[in-house]
Amino acid sequence: EQGDCFQLDGVCRLVPDGHRAQLLVVAARAPGSSGSDGVSLFVLPAETAGVSREWLPTMDQTRKQAEVRLAGVRVGEGDRIGRAGSGWPRLERMAERARAGLAAESCGGAARVLEMSVDYAKVREQFGKPIGSFQAIQHKCADMMVKVESGRSAAWYAAWAIASGAPEAHLASAMAKAYCSDAFREVAGEGIQIHGGIGFTWEHDMHIFFKRAKSSEVAFGDGVWNRERVARVILPEAGSGDFNE
Repeated sequence: EQGDCFQLDGVCRLVPDGHRAQLLVVAARAPGSSGSDGVSLFVLPAETAGVSREWLPTMDQTRKQAEVRLAGVRVGEGDRIGRAGSGWPRLERMAERARAGLAAESCGGAARVLEMSVDYAKVREQFGKPIGSFQAIQHKCADMMVKVESGRSAAWYAAWAIASGAPEAHLASAMAKAYCSDAFREVAGEGIQIHGGIGFTWEHDMHIFFKRAKSSEVAFGDGVWNRERVARVILPEAGSGDFNE
């Protein structure tokens, strides 16, 4: 902070569409603060002096990511959202909604993989009969369906909790994100196994679903992080329920 102005310095990697966004919302921490204290949010045009952006090659190229660098970026009081140091609760609410949204997306992706795999198992033949007639394939598809339907319930619960302002919204979004992202990755992996060699080729869409599953898995906390979040809420003796570190 410098009088009525603020100077922003830092680097943020893997910003969705950060290379072509017109506005940036920057979370900045005041020097000497820690945890949830001292975090403020600023809105600034992407073309502001001192801001540089670089597109990053990533595994899932259907979701573009960029690295955003801020070097001596000057902003004023009018660029800040709310009062100084009030940014963390807003970030938490945004993250809750993002986790619920990714859970729903993962559930939809897993459902499509299941549909593609079942359709393929009905027409792909081995030893003179469709591979869907083999018990091993049937069990794979059944396990995939259980994961899809369980994930759908978790995603709906998280969406309801957030939309209704339920006190357990943060817990529901963490549970949905943990389960649905893991389920999507596992279902996509099984889908590739059912399709065999063709599932690995660029000509087939299955690899696109698997890459999206892997990228969504780590966004806004992977399954391990979100399960730890749940554990700290339902078992306070395991540690603080705050995840500011």
